[in-house]
Amino acid sequence: MTAAKHRPLDAQDRKILRALQRNARLSNAELAEQVGLSTTACWNRTRQLENEGYIQGYVALIDQQKMGLADTVLLEVTLDRHEDDALARFGEELALLPEVLEAYLVSGEYDYLVKVAVDGTAGYERFLREKLYRISGIRHSRSMFVLRCMKQVSSVQV
Repeated sequence: MTAAKHRPLDAQDRKILRALQRNARLSNAELAEQVGLSTTACWNRTRQLENEGYIQGYVALIDQQKMGLADTVLLEVTLDRHEDDALARFGEELALLPEVLEAYLVSGEYDYLVKVAVDGTAGYERFLREKLYRISGIRHSRSMFVLRCMKQVSSVQV
């Protein structure tokens, strides 16, 4: 898989991206002032960054603990089969589960690495029995409860 070609970002583009990473709720006028551009130039550059896919969206980061899902579990999953249709079906069903925060098809000893938000061990057991293990094709899974998060970012740093 080859990476798509993109125009190189200049210093102003990077300033805009960094400012929006710190606070995506900035008004265009506030953003323009922070990066040293006119409001029109800033608006045009920001729209260009969005249109070119550098900015993929804007989100509100919700506190997982306040939502009653204090625990994070990293789950390694191995499937019975590795044909394209089996991988696609598993990935689609996994994506429908609200507890799943992230899911990756990976190389190595297992097929998927999945990040799940749950309410303790009882919540994790419910997730396994009532949701994950109802997806057919799982040969093996292994779980690790996260003790402490050392670093968490929502996107690559600019």
